[in-house]
Amino acid sequence: MPSLEVATPAADRRPAGQARPLRIITADRGWFDWRLGQLWRSRELIGLFVWRDFVSLYVQTLLGPAWHLVRPLTTTVLFVLVFSRVAGLPTDGVPPFLFYLAGNVAWTFFAGAFDGVSRMLIAQAPLLGKVSFHRLVIPVAILCSNLVGLAVQAVMLAVVLAGFAVAGRAPAPTTAIVLLPLLVCLLALCSLGGGLIICALTTKYRDLAFTVTFLTQCLMFVTPVILPASAVPPAYAWMLRLNPLSPIFECLRLGLFGRGVVTAWQLAGSAVAIGVLLTAGITLFMRAERTFVDTL
Repeated sequence: MPSLEVATPAADRRPAGQARPLRIITADRGWFDWRLGQLWRSRELIGLFVWRDFVSLYVQTLLGPAWHLVRPLTTTVLFVLVFSRVAGLPTDGVPPFLFYLAGNVAWTFFAGAFDGVSRMLIAQAPLLGKVSFHRLVIPVAILCSNLVGLAVQAVMLAVVLAGFAVAGRAPAPTTAIVLLPLLVCLLALCSLGGGLIICALTTKYRDLAFTVTFLTQCLMFVTPVILPASAVPPAYAWMLRLNPLSPIFECLRLGLFGRGVVTAWQLAGSAVAIGVLLTAGITLFMRAERTFVDTL
């Protein structure tokens, strides 16, 4: 249905030289009308949200952006002590610190983006009820903020890898390292799609907002972050095969360390699954955003 332009009555028209007020009547948007053109025109607003997140997050802190490095380093040290030294879990011949650091950098990015997008409606409810803009602006801004954090952590990982290489303890990388941008893209889209689904369902089921952290922790234990896929018992390997994140983490270690059990078909299947997840997430979110201001 085309848009209709309805002019105001003659008695209400403004003087000559001023814009005439119009009422635009449009048809209901379809399921896949995501208004991506409008989202692209809002790119400056996305940049402002990203900047706001950094300023508000690190205001009155001693370390500032260095907190991006503290979390993965602290988690890595704990993983080395608990899972390598105490439990004696294998790391595919990779030095435990490198093995867990690479996994923690990738997982910190995914978990941070997924958690932020999932909680968006509750965290931004006052803003969403007052200002009209494309609602995907905030999830995209959250994703971009976490990408900046990932870039900082990637530099740290590169420095640690260089230090191990100088000491002669770093495994040689493989040609799969050229897939790193693709792997980051898949992680980003997976966190965005999954987060949007939880976000859309939160409008009706508020309990989901309290289970996001628990779901993220459970997902980590069925993803090869702590244990490589080659060391998972065959009776439980089906959990990794159902997880679209598993080929991404295995391919990451294959590129960085030359250790990883992954095929091109598994990575392609992961990309397809993430594409379906993203499509479902954006579609549900765009349908829910028409009424979620009234339900928050």
